Amino acid sequence: MSVLYSENPVMFKNNPLGFIASVILIAAFGLGIIILLIWFLKTKSLKLTVTDRDIVLEKGLLSKEHSEINIDSIRTIRVSQSFFNRMFGVGKIEIFTAGDNPELVATGMPEPNRVRELVKHRSTETQ
Repeated sequence: MSVLYSENPVMFKNNPLGFIASVILIAAFGLGIIILLIWFLKTKSLKLTVTDRDIVLEKGLLSKEHSEINIDSIRTIRVSQSFFNRMFGVGKIEIFTAGDNPELVATGMPEPNRVRELVKHRSTETQ
């Protein structure tokens, strides 16, 4: 099983104005350090991995939650990007298998269209 994509959400590219505001708050009150630390821990607590057979979303730092979906069972992948998200190459990935609600949602992921193309390519190979 080879890993094709394995990323955590990014901080600056996902919300550049929030990052700059946090840095300004460091100089003003020191509060920015706490904000950046919490934000950093949130980004490191989420990881999306695409292998040649599965997509795995891992959540948590101390306690872990794994969600795994076989690529063959994926019906739709939705990638949402605002104008600034497109400029910085990040976005929200929603993966649907059955029903109207997404099975996996990963926000702030780098290169979201690459994930969509990898899954699309893998699912056409198996057919």
